[in-house]
Amino acid sequence: MFDSTKKLCIYMEDALDNDSGKMGYGLMRFSKHPITCIIDSNYAGMTVQEAVGLPYQIPVLGSVEKAVALGSEIIVLGIAPSGGRFPSAWDEPISYALKNGLSLINGLHDDLNARFGHFLTQKEQGIWDVRKPAPSYPIATAKAAKLDNKRILMIGTDMAAGKMTSGLELYAALKKRGNKVGFVPTGQIGITLMGNGIPLDAIKVDQAAGAVEQAVLEQADKEIIIIEGQGSLAHPGSTATLPLIRGSQPTHLILCHKAAHTHLRYPVSHIKIPPLDEFIRLNEAVASVCGAHTLTKTIGVALNTVGLKDAEAHGKIDEISKLTGLPTTDVVRNGTEVLVNAIFEN
Repeated sequence: MFDSTKKLCIYMEDALDNDSGKMGYGLMRFSKHPITCIIDSNYAGMTVQEAVGLPYQIPVLGSVEKAVALGSEIIVLGIAPSGGRFPSAWDEPISYALKNGLSLINGLHDDLNARFGHFLTQKEQGIWDVRKPAPSYPIATAKAAKLDNKRILMIGTDMAAGKMTSGLELYAALKKRGNKVGFVPTGQIGITLMGNGIPLDAIKVDQAAGAVEQAVLEQADKEIIIIEGQGSLAHPGSTATLPLIRGSQPTHLILCHKAAHTHLRYPVSHIKIPPLDEFIRLNEAVASVCGAHTLTKTIGVALNTVGLKDAEAHGKIDEISKLTGLPTTDVVRNGTEVLVNAIFEN
């Protein structure tokens, strides 16, 4: 949508130090754009590393005004608030940015072109509503099953388990190896980073599998396609995993799990995460439908060991590898090698 030379500032007010800032975290890790600053008045004057321990020397500023003065060209909403709605408290800072010539990347459900489009006065300005779906998508008919390639779907035990990060790390590692690899983004962060994709949670349920199928077929020439996962079969509020499975007809799955968690995240923290070996069998069974669909094999586990010390993290990796019998790693802490090897061994 925007030239990758354009300088970003990331709006993360009250979110730099918590899970609602995952959009911002993803951009800091993967964006090709130069990042001028993070905006969060709680940590103004610090770097991201000083503020929250992440390895980025990006300055944190206290206001949009200062970000504009620093030469920012695009402001990105780096926050995913509960429900994905734009709060009225952001009207003033975002209006200021647009009035002063910045473009906007919006990963929330709201149509901000309709809300703020009248502030665009310069030819190069724009508002990209990332979660705006196409008017319609075809109904899925399992066409992806006929492709002669490996289709690897990242699945999770919960929301925010590391599906996007693990998928992008694998994609980058395979590209570096020289493999012909594609990536299908299905959420706001992946779409923003790749410049294309399908906003799965904004698509009508009956068309969701078709949207996934269409996106996979568009990359039919790739020898490997990584499909970004969403949601979880274990979560009572999630419908995303089934259309991802049906649309992509995956040949392989990689399970993503937050190692420190025994229960699902709030507001369903009363629900226990099932044993991982049993959960793996559940996802494989759902994917294959008693052999009627593509036979799908889980080839590895991508653990998110955030919050654990090195010894604890390695202990969890060993524990889950023994439980599942699968190659297991944290791709951020330890790299992707064992999962990349698993792709070519299966």
